[in-house]
Amino acid sequence: MPEDRSSPTRGRPRLRPAALPAPSPDTLDDTETRIYQSVVSGVMSQRLRPGTKLPEAALCELFGVGRSIVQKALQRLAHDHVVELRPNRGAIVAMPTREEIGKLFEARRALEAAILPLVAQSATRADYAALRRQLRDEHRAMHHAPQTEWARLASAFHLKLGELSRNPLLARYLMEVISRCALVVAIFQPPGNATCEHDEHARVVEYLEQGKIAQAIAEMDHHLRELESHIHLDEEQTELSLADMLGLG
Repeated sequence: MPEDRSSPTRGRPRLRPAALPAPSPDTLDDTETRIYQSVVSGVMSQRLRPGTKLPEAALCELFGVGRSIVQKALQRLAHDHVVELRPNRGAIVAMPTREEIGKLFEARRALEAAILPLVAQSATRADYAALRRQLRDEHRAMHHAPQTEWARLASAFHLKLGELSRNPLLARYLMEVISRCALVVAIFQPPGNATCEHDEHARVVEYLEQGKIAQAIAEMDHHLRELESHIHLDEEQTELSLADMLGLG
């Protein structure tokens, strides 16, 4: 039987019985997604800290696949700014600088300031009713749900405003920026802090509904500056294994 050259354990005894068929392409795609989701989950839960090394060989061992699958997953993660791929040194969890974070939030403030007037122009009573229902869910989550749920609902509120702008390009750009902000906040904001303040969201909606565009923009700008100010770039060391950091331990 031909040697399995994709195995990370080449040269050691096979873990898979020789009689079993090779994984199908669909299985390999599923594993690539599982690697991607495991790393994202580890980052969002603060188990994987900035600068943590993600060796290809170790990932191959943990997930039981060859390097090509791991490399595809790492490329996806790099595309989404979750990891950095360093030539000849491998992948690490992304370590944004204070300047990079500042530029990211600067872009987000500009996008949301452009979106709000469009929301006020096109939103209907039904749209505002939907926003208020979303805010009620957000408020309940702040008091009863884990911080990761706050983050999801807070991001969903901003993404809904992007949708209500009726400008698909602005909404798409906002989605990308919010995804990057959510990662930065998850990594660097101390546990126990709301990623977005519910009352500030509510005031933005009130101003929009009243046609007070300048006040809505000012409230959103203040809100995003506050969010950025809660980000601390202190790097903590961890004694967890890579398997534990990926939730596989």
